[in-house]
Amino acid sequence: MVGEDLELLITAVVAADDDRQARAACAALLRQVGGRVVRAIDCSDEEPGCWSVTISRVSGERATQNVAGALARAVRTFVRQLGDQFPTPRVACEPPTAWTVLEDPALLDGLVPGAERLLVEAWAGGDPQQNRPEVPAPDRSAQAPEPERVRTRLSLRVDVATDRSAGAEWQARAVASRVARSGKITRVAPHGHLLSVHIDLGASVNSPTVALQDAVASLGRSGWSDVEWSGDSGTIRWSASPVPEAGIAALALTATPDSAFVWTVPD
Repeated sequence: MVGEDLELLITAVVAADDDRQARAACAALLRQVGGRVVRAIDCSDEEPGCWSVTISRVSGERATQNVAGALARAVRTFVRQLGDQFPTPRVACEPPTAWTVLEDPALLDGLVPGAERLLVEAWAGGDPQQNRPEVPAPDRSAQAPEPERVRTRLSLRVDVATDRSAGAEWQARAVASRVARSGKITRVAPHGHLLSVHIDLGASVNSPTVALQDAVASLGRSGWSDVEWSGDSGTIRWSASPVPEAGIAALALTATPDSAFVWTVPD
C-alpha cells in the first residue's frame, strides 16, 4: 500500500428529477476537479427529489507509512482546491478511508447548483480482490447438499462513535459503498455509547459463504473474526482496537439465504 496513489471519491447530493439533471448539475464540478462519474443514484426514497452523483479521481497524495495522515491530508488538500471560501474541514479517519462532509448549500451552490451536501472521501489500497481472505464454510457433512445457486440477502451494521445521526449515516454509507452501489439504510439505533447504522446491501446470486468472501474482500480490512453460523446464516465481524473517540468502531456483515430465491441450475 505504501507509495500507492490515493483515490478520491466526491459524492454530491443534489436536487434533481432524473439522472440527466443530476449529472448536468455536477458538470462544472467535474470540469474543475477532473476525474469521471462512476455512479448516479436516485435517493428520493430517503430524501424526496434528490440524486447522489459520485466522481472518482486520483489524489495528488500518496500512501506513506502514516496512512491515516496521508488520507486526511488528501481530503483537506482537495477541499482547499475547491476555493478560498471553503474553510479547512474537520476530517474523520479510519484507514483505509478518511472523509469529510460539506453541508453549506449556499456555499456549495456555486460549485453544484442545487447541492445539499458534498461528501469527500480518500481511500488507500489497491484492488482488494487480489488479497481475498478465506472465509470458512459451515460444516454441512450431515446436511443435504446446498443448491448450486442461492440468492443471498446481505446486510451490514456499522457502529460509529458519534452523537449525530447524520454523521453516523454518512460514515456508514462510505463503508457500504465499497460493497454495494445502492445500499439502503434501514435504521439507526443507539448501541451503548455508539450509533449503529443498519444497511441492506441487497441480494447476491452467490451462497452466503461466497457473498461474505466478496464483501470482506471489497472492504479490504484485516482483523476480521471467524464466521459465526446460525443455521444457514453467517455473520463476520471487525472492530477497532482501541475504540476511537470518533469514527467507525465496528462492522458486522451478515449473509442470509432468501428462501424465496433459492433454486438449482438445470442440468
